[in-house]
Amino acid sequence: MPRQAQRKSSRKCWFPKILKKTLIVLLVLVLLLVGFTIYTVRQSFPQESGTIQLSGLKAEVQIQRDKWGIPHIWAANSHDLFMAQGYIHAQDRFWQMDFWRHIGSGRLAEMFGSSQVDTDKYLRTMGWARVAQQEIQELNAEMKAYLEAYADGVNTYLTEHQGSALSLEYAVLKFLNPGYKPEPWQILHSLTWGKVMAYDLGRNFQSEIERAILLKTLTPTQVEELFPPYPKDLPVILPEFQQGTGEGRDNNVEVLLNSSDVLPALESITQPMMALEQLIGPTGIGIGSNNWVISGQRTATGKPILANDPHLGVQIPSIWYEVGLHCTPKSAECPYNVTGFSFAGMIGVIIGHSDRIAWGVTNVESDVMDLYIEKINPQNPNQYEVNGKWVDMQLVQETIQVAGNQPIVQTVRYTRHGPILSDVSLNLKQFQPSQPLEIPQNYAVALHWTALAPSKVGYAIPQINRAQNWQEFRAAASNYDVPAQNLVYADIDGNIGYQMPGKFPIRAKGDGRYPVPGWTDEYEWLGYIDFEQLPKSFNPPQGYIATANNLVMREYPYLITADWVYGYRAKRIVEMISQQTEAISLKDVQQIQGDDRNLNAQTLVPLLQSITVDTPQLQAAQKLLRDWNLQLAMTSPAAALFEVFWKHLLADTFHDQLPESYFPDGGDRWYAVVANLVKQPNSSWWDNRNTPKVENRDQILQQSFTKAVNELERIQSQDPKNWNWGKLHTITFRNATLGKSGLAPIEALFNRGAFATAGNGETVNANRWRANKSFEVTDIPSLRMIVDLGNLGNSVAIHTPGQSVHAFHKHYNDMIDPWRKIEYHPMLWEQKNVTANSTATLKLIPQLGK
Repeated sequence: MPRQAQRKSSRKCWFPKILKKTLIVLLVLVLLLVGFTIYTVRQSFPQESGTIQLSGLKAEVQIQRDKWGIPHIWAANSHDLFMAQGYIHAQDRFWQMDFWRHIGSGRLAEMFGSSQVDTDKYLRTMGWARVAQQEIQELNAEMKAYLEAYADGVNTYLTEHQGSALSLEYAVLKFLNPGYKPEPWQILHSLTWGKVMAYDLGRNFQSEIERAILLKTLTPTQVEELFPPYPKDLPVILPEFQQGTGEGRDNNVEVLLNSSDVLPALESITQPMMALEQLIGPTGIGIGSNNWVISGQRTATGKPILANDPHLGVQIPSIWYEVGLHCTPKSAECPYNVTGFSFAGMIGVIIGHSDRIAWGVTNVESDVMDLYIEKINPQNPNQYEVNGKWVDMQLVQETIQVAGNQPIVQTVRYTRHGPILSDVSLNLKQFQPSQPLEIPQNYAVALHWTALAPSKVGYAIPQINRAQNWQEFRAAASNYDVPAQNLVYADIDGNIGYQMPGKFPIRAKGDGRYPVPGWTDEYEWLGYIDFEQLPKSFNPPQGYIATANNLVMREYPYLITADWVYGYRAKRIVEMISQQTEAISLKDVQQIQGDDRNLNAQTLVPLLQSITVDTPQLQAAQKLLRDWNLQLAMTSPAAALFEVFWKHLLADTFHDQLPESYFPDGGDRWYAVVANLVKQPNSSWWDNRNTPKVENRDQILQQSFTKAVNELERIQSQDPKNWNWGKLHTITFRNATLGKSGLAPIEALFNRGAFATAGNGETVNANRWRANKSFEVTDIPSLRMIVDLGNLGNSVAIHTPGQSVHAFHKHYNDMIDPWRKIEYHPMLWEQKNVTANSTATLKLIPQLGK
C-alpha cells in the first residue's frame, strides 16, 4: 500500500477514537456542569425537617410546614417566636430581604455597581434610613426586644450560610461583584421596610407634577377635565355618613406654575422615580386594593366574613410571606396566636387573623406629599427664603459606596419642608421672572411628606396581632400612621368595623393638587388630623363595609385627598353584596374576588352597538358584543375586542393633545374622563388636531373600533370567534434585579411566564395593563384572603408566585396557576389540623452550653 494511502487509512482509524474521546470529555464536562448547577441551586434550599441548634434561643421552637411551604411557628415566649420568624424569613427569602434593605438605605450601588448611583442619590435624598435611625432612638423596650430577636434569627442563619448557600442570585452576583458579602441584619433594616412600602403606596406628588406640566399646553379647565371630581353615582365607603358633594377642591393655586420655565425641574424629578419603579414595581396613584367585611346578618354562617386582596406590582418572589405565629401557651408575655401574611424583613403578620379578630387593608391613596417651590439665595445656594429672610439649609453629607468604583460624596440639602428633590434631577435650570407673578430667579423643589418624619407603624403590627376586640384594635391602629390605610375589622363575637388611620396634614391653604410657594407661611401644614376625628364605623346598618381606594364619605371637614380612586371596583363589590338575595357563603365571596365584569364596557358597549359599520368583518365583530356578559374572561373574544378598542379609543382621543409621558394608561381616572366626554359628542377632545377635518365622538368610536378589529385580525385570527383576551393579557413574573439584566440566560433562571390572565385594573379581579405601554399585566391582586369568623379553620387564601425566593425550588412558583384560576388553599389553624396537614417539621433548640 502506498505510504500516502497508509497515512489516510491511519487518520481514518484514529478519527473515530478522537471523536469518541472528545465526546466523552464533553459529556463529563456537561455532567459536571449539570451536577455543579444542581448542587449550586439546591444548596440554598432551606432545611425543613430535623433539628437545628440556635445560639440565643431560650426554649424549643417547632416549625411545621404544609404542602405550600407555609410555616407555622410554635414558641413558648415572644423572644423565640420572633427569632424563629427571622430565621425562617432568612431561610426562604434572604435575597429579597437583602435587596429591599439596600433600597431602604439607598445602597443599591454597593450590590450592583455604578448603574444604580442615580437611584441611590434619589433614595439618599429621601433619607429613609436617617428617619429610621431616629425611630430606633425612640423605640420602647418591648418593640426593641422584638426587633433584636428577629435580627438575631436572621443573623444566626447568616453565620451558617454565605454566597450561593444563601440563594442562587449570589452565585450570579459573584461574577458581577466578586467582593460583595451580605452584612448582618440590623433593626434599621426592618424599619426601612415601612418607608419603602409608604413610597410604594404613595407618591401622589407625581399627580402634582403631571397637572403642573399639563398646564404648559392645556387650559386649567382642560386639565380639570382630565382629573374629574369623584362621580356621584359611585359608592363611598361609609354611606351612612353621606352628605354634600365631597369635592372640596381649591383650584386657585394652579396659576403659580403658568410659567413654563419651572417645568423642566418638575419633569426631571420623574426620572429617578421611574428608575426606582423598575426595581419595586409600579407605585403611587392607581395602585389599589379591595377589602370588605360582611356582617353575620347577611352570611350563611351567621358570623362575619372578611375578604382582602391588596394590589401591588408584579414581582418574583412574592412581596408576601405567609406564616403562622403561635405562643404555646398564650400568655401576657407571649400574647400571639395569629396567621396570615408577613413581609420578609419585618416582625409579625401584616394582614390576617388571630384567634379573636381578623383584619384587612387597602390603600387610602391619601395626599400626604406636597411639592414646594423654594426661593434660593443667588449669593448662597445653601440658603432659602422664609417670610422675607434668608435661612440656612440643613446640609447632610452622604457617601455612596459603588461596587468596582470609587465612592461618591453627595450633599443632601434640606429646607423646612424637606429634602430638595430637584438636586437629583438631571436638567434643572434657572429661569427669569414671568409677569404678572414674581417667580423666583433661583429656585429648588422640596418635598414635604409624612413618611420623612419618625412614625410608629412598626408598633401597630404586633399590637394588632394581639388585639382581642374592637377597642384594642383601634388603639393599635392609632399607631398605623404611615402609609395611611383603610382597615376593615371583624371578630368572632360578630362585630364588624372600619377605621382609617394615618397622618393627614391640615393645610393652611390649598388642597395639595399643585406645587405651591415655599417662601411664605401661606401654604404651610398646621398639624395633623387627630386620630379620634378620622373616619370610622362600627356595625353599620347596611351590614357590610367595602373599600376599594374609593371616597370614604361625601362630606368630611378635613382633606384626605382630592385624588380618590374612582370607585368602579367598589361599585361592583357593593352590587354583588347588596343584591345577593340568599345568605352569602364563602363560595360567594370567592366569586366576588374573581369577578371580571368591566363597568367601562357597560358605558361604551351601547354606543358601539349603535354606530354604523359597513363591512362584514366589522359587523361580525360588532355582533360579538351583542350578547357579551361584560366579563373579561381569559378565553373571551369579546373581552379581547373591547380592551383593544379601549386602547385605540384613548390614543385616538388624547394622543394629539397630551405629552407622550402622560398618554392615558386606561385606568379608573380615564373611565371617569371618558364617561363624562361621551355625554358631549362634539367636545373638542374628540377632534384630532392632526387632521384638517373636525372629528366628533361617533367618528372616533368608529375609527377606534375599526383599528381594534384590524389589529386582532392581524395578531390573532381572521375569525372573531378565535380572539382570546388571555393570549394578549399575559403576566410575566420578573426578578426585580437579575431578572431584568438584559441577559437572556440569567433572566431565564429567575423569571417565570408568560401566563394568560383575566380581568383588567378596574375589575374586582384587578390585573392591570397599561394602555400607553402594552397589554402585559403590571400589577395584580398580590394575595387573596377570605376569613370565616364562624369557623377560622374554614378560612382560605392564596398569594403568588410562591413562598420561596429560591429559583427551581418547588415553592418558587407553585401558586401561580391556582392564583390565576381564583383557587385557594386552606389557612390551616388549630394545631391538630396544622399537624395533620404538615409535610415537614423542624425543631429549633437552644445551642448546647448556651
